[in-house]
Amino acid sequence: MADQTHVVIAMSGGVDSSVAAALLVEQGYRVTGMMLRLWSEPGREESNRCCTPDAMMQARRVAAILNIPFYAIDGRGRFRDTVVQAFLDGYANGETPNPCITCNRLMRWGLLLDEARAIGADFLATGHYARLKRQADGGVSLLTGIDPSKDQAYVLSMLTQTQLQQTLLPVGGFPKTEIRRMANHYGLPVADRPDSQDLCFLAGGDYREFLGRYLPETQTPGPIVDRQGRQIGQHQGLADYTIGQRKGLRLATPDPLYVIEKVLSTNTLVVGREDELGRSELELHGVNWVSGITPEGEFEATVKIRYKATPVLGTVTPLDDQKVKISFAQPLRDITAGQIAALFQNEVVLGGGWISPTK
Repeated sequence: MADQTHVVIAMSGGVDSSVAAALLVEQGYRVTGMMLRLWSEPGREESNRCCTPDAMMQARRVAAILNIPFYAIDGRGRFRDTVVQAFLDGYANGETPNPCITCNRLMRWGLLLDEARAIGADFLATGHYARLKRQADGGVSLLTGIDPSKDQAYVLSMLTQTQLQQTLLPVGGFPKTEIRRMANHYGLPVADRPDSQDLCFLAGGDYREFLGRYLPETQTPGPIVDRQGRQIGQHQGLADYTIGQRKGLRLATPDPLYVIEKVLSTNTLVVGREDELGRSELELHGVNWVSGITPEGEFEATVKIRYKATPVLGTVTPLDDQKVKISFAQPLRDITAGQIAALFQNEVVLGGGWISPTK
């Protein structure tokens, strides 16, 4: 029964996790609030979007209103050594990393889940907009959220079956507008708090400035060339650009040009016309299958190559347990190494993997 089940809710001081906590209390769970303190650059701690002093205060206020215990967990060292370092390593390798995926795997469903288990909790809950369906055999399916404009199943596609079996997602079955209404209903002071959009550790700054301080070699200028190898300009550092980018190239050409490729070995940025932008195949590595079972043989699935990307039908061919090849009927633009691609069949998330660099 719910009243015998102990749940730790990951709190951020935002409306989603606050309402998730309220729903769990209302449903009779024994609830404990926890908030991770994450690393910020020295002197910029008050600008970290995930755990500013104001966010911590709001989370404590919500916990007090709901009459639940609240703890702040110091995750600064682990966050710096894992999430931030992976961000820097990705750019050093010419990729465009997605640190939020790494944070979910290693911080929320790593450090925070470990802390939850250490105090005897049965589940970790979050305010993500996705749903879970528990099977009779104990397995768990990950489903998209009810609200397509807020659905976050993509960012959870790299969670394992073991992690999901210890997870609750209370708000995934509601639209965002209803969550804000609920916050008012429960008397929570976060009902109108805006959603966070930026990477928390950038402290509201530009990622290029951050890389300039911590990875200055990525800001080395180099040639911009067309598909024929002719130099037509100079870039300001490969990390400043991403696949499909058009603005900021500063090229005087009759037709618009887009970033096609970044060649790390020669510090070269390759550009081309829009009709040259796109690939009909990609490979994923480090693939996570939500079910824990690698499918046999090729199959069709809808694929999202970025969080806000439109899902596209593709043919998926498993190469081994952690690698797949995906083919598309039409070339797909903006395929970017370092991002993840998530695989879906209808509302069910099959899994996800890291997009590999072009060979």
